This record gives sequence, structure tokens and C-alpha cells, in this order.
Amino acid sequence: MTHIRIDRTDHGVGIITLDDERRRNALSLELCEELTDAVTSLEEDSSVGALVVTGAPPAFCAGADLTQLGDSAEDGLRRIYDGFLSVARTGLPTVAAVNGPAVGAGLNLALACDLRIAGASARFDCRFLELGIHPGGGHTWMLRRIVGPQTAAAMVLCGEVLDADSAVQRGLAWERTDDEELLARATGLAAAAAAVPRDLSLATKATLSEVVDLSTHGEAVDLELAKQLESMNEPAFAERLAKLKAKVHGAG
Repeated sequence: MTHIRIDRTDHGVGIITLDDERRRNALSLELCEELTDAVTSLEEDSSVGALVVTGAPPAFCAGADLTQLGDSAEDGLRRIYDGFLSVARTGLPTVAAVNGPAVGAGLNLALACDLRIAGASARFDCRFLELGIHPGGGHTWMLRRIVGPQTAAAMVLCGEVLDADSAVQRGLAWERTDDEELLARATGLAAAAAAVPRDLSLATKATLSEVVDLSTHGEAVDLELAKQLESMNEPAFAERLAKLKAKVHGAG
């Protein structure tokens, strides 16, 4: 039985859908292994320039299935982590289409994406402490980095759950949309990222991560200069510059 669906659009977007409705798309060991394989498969497909991650209704992801850890809890947890970490580690731009509850490790999966679009039914729920378990998988680091210390404390320590509108207000989601329009909106954003040269998109996403560790504007200038010069030596830049020149001269 498969727990993941993969679809490819004509605009270079790979759509990964968690599809285990009976367990509300909980991160079982099998699902996480399939998720990792799905990400790898799409990364290896040169026609794919961006990913969308979503869940089969009525949930985005209900969290980790902790009943499957087996004899080694650490090994079991790390195998679950591998699922959402494969999304966090991919060089491709990623958009989460959050179509329902994203709970615990399911929230980790949403946090692992570069961008989150919240459907009207979205709920962002840490819930670790309520279940008597410490947050895991880098949850506190990802959440605090995205929403700041106060919102992270409210969600993790006080159990505050954000709906779609609150998630947008707190910076956890880029925008709210109706559930019926959610996947189309997320796919449209991903398609815009996929429309640029793939190597350029991957390099720029890497820069967005690298600049976090820099201390000064000057360091960012130097980092970007090297990559900008490299991109200007690519055929894609020459082709697009030629089209721009032709357009300018044609307008004149």
C-alpha cells in the first residue's frame, strides 16, 4: 500500500500528497520512507523545478505515529525525522499547501517548506507538551526562526493553536486562501519558482540560507557577487539578455 501520491504539472512543479486518510496522514515509518523517496525522485527529474507538499483531506498531517518506534526509540524517531528533513534539505523551492491540521511532526513538515499557504481549514498545532513529549526534529529551531521567540513560546509552551488568519498575522504562513483554491494557489507560486533556470533557483535558495549566518552587509555583497558572476556566465542569462535587448530596440 502506498501512502504518497506524486503528480507532475506541465509547469515544472512536483506535487507530493500525503495519502493515508485513515490515519489523517500521520508520519508512519512507511510514509516517511516513501516521502524521502518521492523527494529524491523529483530532485532527480530535471523537468521539475519546485515542489508542493500537501495532504489528502481532511488533514495536512496529524503528527508522528509513535506506536511504530520499535526496540530503539532513537532509531525510530530518526527514521520519522528523515521524512520531513528530506523536504527541509532539498535544494528545490518548496511550498506547503496546508489544507487542515498540521500537528506536532506534521507541523515540522510544514515548517520544513520555504513557504506555507494556509487553507481556511488550516490549524497549526505544536501539541508536543500536551502529549507529554519534548519537541523533536528541530521543531523549536525552525519555529522560532520563522515566527520569533514570543510566538514560538506561546505555541510550544502555552499550547496556542494558530488558525489560517492568525498564522498569516504571525508570519507563519504567507497567505490564507479558501480550501478549494489552495492547491491551485500553491502550485501557481511553485510554478513561478520553476519558471527560472533550475540551477539559478537552487543557487538562490542556498543563498537565502547562507546569509542567515552572515554578520554584515559586506559579507552578503561578497557572497552574492561570486554567485552573480557565475550566473552571468550561463547560457540562460545570455539568452534572456538578448530577448530583453530585442524587446527594448523593438519598442524604440
